[in-house]
Amino acid sequence: MKESYWGYWLILLGILVVVILMLVQSYTTTNTQDYYLIKETTEAAMADAVDYSYYKNYDELRINKEVFMESFIKRFAENASLSKDYTISFYDIYEAPPKVSVKVTSKSKSFTINGDENSLDSVNKLSSVLQINMKNRS
Repeated sequence: MKESYWGYWLILLGILVVVILMLVQSYTTTNTQDYYLIKETTEAAMADAVDYSYYKNYDELRINKEVFMESFIKRFAENASLSKDYTISFYDIYEAPPKVSVKVTSKSKSFTINGDENSLDSVNKLSSVLQINMKNRS
């Protein structure tokens, strides 16, 4: 009987450790992780928004800004942390030549330590230009 109690305590300890790790992870999403999420999402959304018919007719690269914003928001929402509130702002979206500027403000949910209420806020701004490799063109 004594050994079965040790088994119960071991299982309870394992569950407690998993819960603590989940709570700590929700507050440790860093500014660097948010920056790389914004960077990768912007690159992918710009690639999604390329207007290939315009490129074929005029030999000039162009993006559709509505498609870019829709794709950015969809991709960002799929990968963003659920423990923060995000505000996305789009600035300087130029269709030709393709350039976008995105500002994402994140505000984490507040937590209390010894009676002090704390909140972690950050602002990330990113400007991106889509270019084409001219070496392979004839």
